[in-house]
Amino acid sequence: MTVDREELQASWNQTHGHLDAARAHLMSLPDIDLSPTLEFLEHNELGLAFDCLVYLGDDLDLPLTFWHHLDQAAREMRLSTDGLHKPHLTAADLRRRHLAAASEKE
Repeated sequence: MTVDREELQASWNQTHGHLDAARAHLMSLPDIDLSPTLEFLEHNELGLAFDCLVYLGDDLDLPLTFWHHLDQAAREMRLSTDGLHKPHLTAADLRRRHLAAASEKE
């Protein structure tokens, strides 16, 4: 399988944008340490940044848009369909549950 470098960069940019948008929802909250997430984003460890954001948001009552951005990031990274990403499946499942719950509220 050949990977088009421009296509891959565009996908990373999309994913990074969704993760940044989700992170923005947490930035104003007290006692939330986003430094690991930021470090992962800076080093292009998008899957780990995704995991951090899901786990940080798990116990918070965050708006649908937070979970929507994480959903879009997961889809862009193919975390829901690609068995090669097993370390991220727990976070991906949590994201799906929160997305469904937030959708029901709105």
